[in-house]
Amino acid sequence: MSDDSVKISIKSVISHIEKEIAETKKALKKHIDDDPDMRQMRDLMVTIDGIADKSAQMLFAELGDLRKYSNPRQMVAAAGLNPKLEESGQLKGRTFISKIGSARLRTGLYMPGLVAMQHNEAIIALKERLKANGKAPKQIICAAMRKLLHIIFGVIKSGQPFDPKLALAR
Repeated sequence: MSDDSVKISIKSVISHIEKEIAETKKALKKHIDDDPDMRQMRDLMVTIDGIADKSAQMLFAELGDLRKYSNPRQMVAAAGLNPKLEESGQLKGRTFISKIGSARLRTGLYMPGLVAMQHNEAIIALKERLKANGKAPKQIICAAMRKLLHIIFGVIKSGQPFDPKLALAR
């Protein structure tokens, strides 16, 4: 086989995969648009600064029906963002995130967390408070991701669009 035929074959495979990805994205968007409950939840989620259609789709894919969670701590645990204390006997260790949850969900919440740290008033206030307390940047990002999940839970449960004043009141 010549190099040219291999290149043509690889380009053909890439083109086919790109078409499949585009069709899957269309089908996912259509599925959410056709289901009134999912559409309403998506519309509520995108009112939160930091969450867009792609983030909402990822949340549906990783968490399933968001109404099944009875409290925000369950969503946080599903993402593996809940605290885990490392200690043994008299040794007091540091606290880490548990990572017992969906790594894809944590990965998918990373960019929305960064965006929210720039544009969401509630998360900006959280960032400033944690920075003043001397927290590391990655700890602040994890806290922002966790706060986003809490806000998403509140918006879905209440059925009301995101109101930064309510989030700041806490």
